[in-house]
Amino acid sequence: MNPETEFPLQQVLDENGKLVGDRSQVTDDELKDFYRWLVLLRTLDQRAWNLQRQGRIGTYAPFSGQEAAQIGAAAALNKGDWLCPSYRDWGALIYAGVPLYYPFLNAMGNPVSGKIPDDVNALPVQVVIAAQILHSVGLAWSSKLQNQNRVAIPFFGDGATSQGDFHEALNLAAVVKAPVVFVCQNNQWAISVPISRQMNTKTIAQRALAYDIEGVRVDGNDIIAMYQTLKQMVAHARSGAGPVLVEAVTYRLGAHTTADDPTRYRESEEAERLARREPISRLKTYLQEAGLLSEEDIQRVDEEAKADVEDAVKKAEQYPKMAPESFFDNVYETMTDPLKKQRGQFQASLAQGGVTHG
Repeated sequence: MNPETEFPLQQVLDENGKLVGDRSQVTDDELKDFYRWLVLLRTLDQRAWNLQRQGRIGTYAPFSGQEAAQIGAAAALNKGDWLCPSYRDWGALIYAGVPLYYPFLNAMGNPVSGKIPDDVNALPVQVVIAAQILHSVGLAWSSKLQNQNRVAIPFFGDGATSQGDFHEALNLAAVVKAPVVFVCQNNQWAISVPISRQMNTKTIAQRALAYDIEGVRVDGNDIIAMYQTLKQMVAHARSGAGPVLVEAVTYRLGAHTTADDPTRYRESEEAERLARREPISRLKTYLQEAGLLSEEDIQRVDEEAKADVEDAVKKAEQYPKMAPESFFDNVYETMTDPLKKQRGQFQASLAQGGVTHG
């Protein structure tokens, strides 16, 4: 078997913004809206990086370069479907309706960022690698048993496919035919470990064969291909035909987190070459050449994105600070006696000046 033949890369726009496939399932207005979302999320992501460098937020995991993979997938869901994100998937959450200032609050350590709005079916961001993949199967299976006709999408990176949770989740989902669309954002690097050192398989999509489920590879930097392919895969899962594994081939433009230095393990030539495939420039080029985006439109989108992000920064920085002892409060629905004791000891330490409010 030739995996690259069995699992060809689905692509509609090439890296130069040229139409190389069928885009009949997406309208001009949807494409222009996608462009606005991509610019907004890139602006937010870069602002967050700068805020961390200024000491205004804590550690942050940037997602620049992966916006199309997230938006293209999230846009394919219905309102009641489930999103199960990792710590790098704020783009999908924001598209689904999570406030724009939540990523900043999260990087400030404010637990409010984990309170998902009532009208958004999503889990809070998961830091434990691959854990949300298991949770997505539970949500999807529960939905199936209750005849709710909902699909779940967990987002995860290539590094997560080396975790046992990934394989356990795919195995169970295949057995019970849970309506899950597993979306792996293969950004080529698990922190400093390249994909070539993580696995011996040529593709991630081919791992679907082991569980006898549908597998597909998509150009994760091509938002049209992502959206159209995910629409098909979501329909497949919703029909009861079983789960799907999607490998979105993308590239992490920046560092793993603000605590990382990718220049220590990535060659500059590789970074420059793969950066040219990023999603915003290719969509902008296509829209301009199709007469759907003018220079005035580009300037307006940029200015609106900057204004929206600055408003989000203000909201986050003006948000009421949480009391230090509040991190005890939501560990369990009802606080246990040992936790009450620890909370009391911590409060006593505060009163004695042992801990300062941050």
